[in-house]
Amino acid sequence: MADRFTGPFTRFIKVEAAAGVALLFATLVTLVLSNSAWSSSFLAFWETPVGLHFGGWDYARPLREWINDGLMTFFFFVVALELKRELVLGELRRPRVAALSFAGALGGMLAPLAVYLVLMAGHAGIHGWGTVMATDTAFVIGCLTLLGSRIPTTLRLFLLSLAIFDDVGAILVVAFGYGHALNWPALILGVFGLAAVAGAAWIGIKSIPAYFLFGGAIWLCFDASGLHPTFTGVALGLMTPTGAWVDDARLRAILGRVLSQKAGEHRSGDTVERRDLRRAGMAVTHALSPVEQLEMMLHPWVGFAIMPIFAIANAGVVINRTDLWQPVSFAIVAALVLGKPIGVFSFTWLSVRLGLATRTAGLSWPLLAAGSLLTGIGFTMSLFIAGQAYAPAMFNAAKIGILAGSVIAASAGLLMLSILAHKRPAA
Repeated sequence: MADRFTGPFTRFIKVEAAAGVALLFATLVTLVLSNSAWSSSFLAFWETPVGLHFGGWDYARPLREWINDGLMTFFFFVVALELKRELVLGELRRPRVAALSFAGALGGMLAPLAVYLVLMAGHAGIHGWGTVMATDTAFVIGCLTLLGSRIPTTLRLFLLSLAIFDDVGAILVVAFGYGHALNWPALILGVFGLAAVAGAAWIGIKSIPAYFLFGGAIWLCFDASGLHPTFTGVALGLMTPTGAWVDDARLRAILGRVLSQKAGEHRSGDTVERRDLRRAGMAVTHALSPVEQLEMMLHPWVGFAIMPIFAIANAGVVINRTDLWQPVSFAIVAALVLGKPIGVFSFTWLSVRLGLATRTAGLSWPLLAAGSLLTGIGFTMSLFIAGQAYAPAMFNAAKIGILAGSVIAASAGLLMLSILAHKRPAA
C-alpha cells in the first residue's frame, strides 16, 4: 500500500534528477555557441518565423515562441499533474504538511519580488518583477541528488512541492500579469472547452487522444484570448482525475475470467475468450488513474526533450561586462540569492510558529535553511518569464542575472547541505 504513494514520487524524483543533468548539458552547449564564431547564426535561428499562411490570413510566430508557448504547455501540464497527485494521493493530502510547502512558495515569491522592486525603483525594466518569483524543479532536485542518501527524503519532498507550487504561481503571473488585452469571445470559448472536458470525463470518455484534441482546441482559444496559452496546461492538469477508471475488484474479476480459461484455448476470431482477453488488456491500462498514466507518458518527454530544447532556445546569452553590471542584472541576482531563501525560510518558520503548518520528521531547521538557498535557482521559469517581460535591449542583461544568480544559489545551497550532510550518518 505504501508503494502506491511513494512509488510515483520516487519515479518523479529520478526523472527530474536525470533531466537536470540533460538541462545543464544543454545550457552549457548553448552558452558556448552563443559566445563563439557561430553566435549570430545560432541566435538568429530561433527567430525564424514558423506558421501557416493562406492569402491574407497569417498564423505564424518565431520558432522560440512556438517552443515557449506550445511545448512549454506540456511542461506546465506535467507540473499540474504532479501537484494534483501529491495533493490527492501523496504526502500533501495532509493539509498541514501541504501548508508548509505552500507557505514557503508564497514567501519565495513575495520576498524576492520586494527585493527586486526596491532595487529597480526608478529604472527601466521594473515590469520584469515576475522573473525572480519561481524555482527550477529539475536543477534543485539534481543538486540534492549529488549529495545522495545523506539528504533526507522529507527535504526532497518539501523542495519538490514548493517548486511545483512556485511553478503554478509563476504561470498564473504570466497568464494575468504579462498577458495582452483580453479577447472575451475567445476566452469564453476556452472556458466552454474546459467545461466540455469536464463533461466528457463525467460521462466516462476514456480516450486520451480525444482529450489531447480537446486540449489543442482550448490552447488555440486561450492563445487568441490574450491570456498566455500555457495556462491551458495548468488548467487541464488540475482537472485530470486521480481515481482509476477500473477499480481493484473489477480488475480482479476480469483477470479471473481470463485465468480461468483452459490452457491452449483457441482465441482467434470473434470468440468470448478473445473478447475477455481484449477486455483484460483495457482493464489493466485503466487500472492506473489518468493522472498516473499521463505523468508516466509525458514526464520523460518533458524532462529529456522539451526542457533541453527550451534551454537551447532561451539560454543563449552573449556575456559582456556592460550587461553584467546593469541594474536589472544586479536586482535579479540579489532577489534570487537573498530574497528567495529569506522568503522561503521566514514564511515556513512563521507558518509553523502560528500552528498553520508542521514539519515532517527529519526536516530540521538547518536543513530547511540550506534547502531554501537552492530555491534561488530560477533558470527555466525565470528565463520563461523574462522572455515575456523584457524588451530585447534588456533581455540579455536579464539572462546574465538569471544565470549568475542561479549559479550562486546552487553553490551556496550545495555548500551548506554538504556541511550538514557530513554530520548525518549515511542512510
